[in-house]
Amino acid sequence: MSLPIRRRRWFTVCALTASAALVAIPPSTASGRGGAAPFGVRTLGQLAKARHQSAGAESPRVQADDDDGNEADEIAEGADQYAEARTSPGVVAPGAYGAAWSGLQGLPQTGGKWRHVTGLRYDSDDPRYRDIDSNSSGGSGDVTGRMAALAADDDGYVYAGSAGGGVWRSRTGGGHWQPISDRLPAQSTGALALDGAGRLWLGTGEATTNSDAYLGSGVYVLAHPHHGTFSPRRRVGGDELESITIHELRFGGGKVWAATSEGVWSHSTKRLSGPWKLEFAPNPDFLPKGSKADDPDAPYKNIANDIAIDPKDPSKVVLAVGWRSGDDYNGFYTEVNGAWTRITSGLGDLPADADNVGNVTFARSADGSRYYAIDQSPEQLGTNPDSGLEGIYVSKSGSPTGPWTKIADYKGLAADNSALTTAGYMPGVQAWYNQFLAVDPSDAQHLYAGLEEVYETKDGGSTWSTVGPYWNFPFSCWSIDPSRQTGDCHQTTHSDQHGVAIGRFHGRSYVYVGNDGGVYKRPVEGSQDASGHATDWTSLNDGTIDTLQYYSVGIGRDLDHGGLSVTGGLQDNGQSVLRGDDKVMGSDFGGDGGDTLTDPANGCDIAQEYVYLAVQVTQNCAVNDGSWATDPNKATSYGVAPPDNATSEARFIAPLATDLKDGNTWIAGGRHIWVQTHGYAIRSGAQWTSVHDFGTGRVATAVAASGGKIYAAWCGPCNNQGFARGIAVGNADGTGWHDISLPVEGTVPNRYLSGFAVDPKNAGHVFLAVNGFSRHWTEGPGAGVGHVFESTDGGTTWKDISANLPDVPADSVLVTANGGLAVATDLGVVLRAPGHTKWERVGRLPAVAVLQLKAGPDGGMLYAATHGRGIQAIRLRDLD
Repeated sequence: MSLPIRRRRWFTVCALTASAALVAIPPSTASGRGGAAPFGVRTLGQLAKARHQSAGAESPRVQADDDDGNEADEIAEGADQYAEARTSPGVVAPGAYGAAWSGLQGLPQTGGKWRHVTGLRYDSDDPRYRDIDSNSSGGSGDVTGRMAALAADDDGYVYAGSAGGGVWRSRTGGGHWQPISDRLPAQSTGALALDGAGRLWLGTGEATTNSDAYLGSGVYVLAHPHHGTFSPRRRVGGDELESITIHELRFGGGKVWAATSEGVWSHSTKRLSGPWKLEFAPNPDFLPKGSKADDPDAPYKNIANDIAIDPKDPSKVVLAVGWRSGDDYNGFYTEVNGAWTRITSGLGDLPADADNVGNVTFARSADGSRYYAIDQSPEQLGTNPDSGLEGIYVSKSGSPTGPWTKIADYKGLAADNSALTTAGYMPGVQAWYNQFLAVDPSDAQHLYAGLEEVYETKDGGSTWSTVGPYWNFPFSCWSIDPSRQTGDCHQTTHSDQHGVAIGRFHGRSYVYVGNDGGVYKRPVEGSQDASGHATDWTSLNDGTIDTLQYYSVGIGRDLDHGGLSVTGGLQDNGQSVLRGDDKVMGSDFGGDGGDTLTDPANGCDIAQEYVYLAVQVTQNCAVNDGSWATDPNKATSYGVAPPDNATSEARFIAPLATDLKDGNTWIAGGRHIWVQTHGYAIRSGAQWTSVHDFGTGRVATAVAASGGKIYAAWCGPCNNQGFARGIAVGNADGTGWHDISLPVEGTVPNRYLSGFAVDPKNAGHVFLAVNGFSRHWTEGPGAGVGHVFESTDGGTTWKDISANLPDVPADSVLVTANGGLAVATDLGVVLRAPGHTKWERVGRLPAVAVLQLKAGPDGGMLYAATHGRGIQAIRLRDLD
């Protein structure tokens, strides 16, 4: 019996902010160590092989990448692309998002109220969906979007900071969540911390250096976190920490210390006004206003990861500084005679050389007797396909200066009943992205460590248990039998750990972990089975917290249950499906969900895109009891990727659309424009036909069609090194293809073209959404102005209709049923009413990115795929 393929996407680039400047950190251009590929992950073929070996039978229908080379270059490129859409053709100056948010607040507001469609539990192990491309039964249970940071106290209050959906509070030891940061101009969390006075500190700007991590607007304090919400008025200091990410907040000596993407800063914890002090930046010339601030490598040059403060002497501080892919400044620093100096010796086993100090996390025991650290190695990242982890260490002196002793490496962790034991994907392969450490307050030798999995040691590191394995698929206890859920396996957590906290509820201590699937908890003194796997994890993603990060949304009529079927593709949480009578959402496709096609007349006809146009199709919502594992003919999902998928000649999240007049005609964009006319009955990638070739190095960024007329936008190169873009127009039968003349200094800016909307009444009438920022913020050739453009002659000429629309990246555009025009932006949705020329803000959403808009089957509802607050819907008739 084989196991379903877990479709994954690994993120590697810091992308943008909901309140300030957008900064890209593409690994392919990182300086200092030659821009080596960040890591070598296991290919999909290796994943399938590993599952085949663990299950003892051959998979009947494995859709896998046959490339046996290093997949790191592909993943790095894919991660770049989210940022490229917003930064190219140049570097974006600080203040861009702040100005955009202020501008949107000043727009008139429509009537109507957004309805939270996905505000209920999302069961990733829903037994209805056990088809070949699902991860159901992996053991993660109820999930939500990526959780970047956690904090908890001894009164049962838990605080969860999400990647893009703000901060949430539970008063019941987890669950029954309430959002508490919706008024802030940034909904991305970098750090959460409770100080000795019980105040909750929030550092905005997620610091995982991944492709959809948003920068922040600074640090905020909630004086009484059991009550109230964060306010912009409670920002600490001035604007010094805008437009950056914050990895950690640490306290000592009357100060709060912040490890940021622009060095280490400090501020008094008593007097919250006054500016932050820059304690140390290894390359100050690359900071804003520095002589090299516009250098493409500037985002890499001052990255700080953590601060360790000696509990016995707060004047002794160690800074962990360095870019994960390597740079000459990487290392540990301490203050000597008033100057920050690199520590070159005396650390014991903890490396001191730049090649082996990357992303670092510290944790100290409550009694001050132990300090612990995780270290990710740039050298390992670039040379070891199995792992980037250098090790886990302890300082038994309690001093952050050591000496340090190594207590774990990736091979040892893999041997402790890890789910990651296959060459090419072992513990710490993403140590640059997922790390946490926490010490049991009552036992200095009891430590929790998070990488891709959760590990626990009760003896200071002499022995370890994998208490939260990556998933249950490799273990003998696993079963695809839906009556047994995951067989005899216990629930685990979602993979990819980011945040941790230990708190008490009703007199019992719990450890809380945050990861790509949300928040989970178990007793600190929890139970384990014979393999060392925890038996008592509880998912806290109870449906009252929705931080799901959607890329797309699809809506169709539910013919079996009435009402509508709503689906959407997600960051690392597959595709969700919500049927007409559902009380719980299920997951019918696994991994990362890209674009989504859904038949408006039948919501179980679905095409879901993974990366690089790896398209799967189902005609029954992928409902399956897992019987395909023994009878291949019972599989109801089919891989139908266009040929550009095999050559990776497509965007990581590539455009996919149906013809407005013919739902059986699909258009997919890679290097080529692909057309297929079988609709949801397609069963093979060979059924696509290439109707246009953009040429080597060019890939589609947006496609749309009506009545056989196709509009296709492309970029190539797509980064700021010679960025180019264009539009081609032609017919679905392959005739009439031609390029539109778009000069660099022409009406349409030389920026990323992100979406088309064709007038249903006239195929020659089309609208275009343009991402990025105008020339006011973008220091690149031809950045121009404007975000929405209109053509009435089939794309030959264009008119800027942005009018009063603020300068904010536009992600997609939609012609509404009544002839209005709706635009999804990085900060919400705007509407131009029929017959009007000015824009209004649609309802009230927090400062969350909206990546796609779709209309319901009858055109009366507008659905928004937000990247942090789930799927939202609003009635068009209420917008007047």
